[in-house]
Amino acid sequence: MPSFDFSSEVDWVALKNSIDVANRQITNRYDFKNTSAALEFNQKESNITLFADSDFQLQQIKDILFPAMEKKAAESTKRLVHNDVIKVSGNKVKQILTIKSGIESDLAKKIVQIIKNNKLKVQAAIQGDTVRVSGAKKDILQETIALIKKQCPDYPITAGNFRD
Repeated sequence: MPSFDFSSEVDWVALKNSIDVANRQITNRYDFKNTSAALEFNQKESNITLFADSDFQLQQIKDILFPAMEKKAAESTKRLVHNDVIKVSGNKVKQILTIKSGIESDLAKKIVQIIKNNKLKVQAAIQGDTVRVSGAKKDILQETIALIKKQCPDYPITAGNFRD
């Protein structure tokens, strides 16, 4: 019986690459000279910390970072969780962007529910941070992929690990 997995994995190399590109642009921009504008990437804690002198400058850093991320890996900005802006010494601010990896249980349940509600002839099972979908025909599995991509556009979900 053919099957595949819905998953959402972070491409850490592409992410680190895009952060390096954004950091180079920030250091080269004239309006960021002699400011605290910077990006820090922590893969162990899976977050990106943005440092700036003001909220406006923080937004400018995001305007540099997000296109760089999208260029390296499509839909990669959808996996970022924007935490609150924190005031640090004086007028300086920082913001931590948390990177989500895998499919959380709420989203996995939503995917299974969508499949059941559309009465497709496939079985969906949650396995950790992936959702395994199996069915009798490849065509039905392809319909399932199209349906989930259409119903869940707010999070980057990939269909992979196809087995015949």
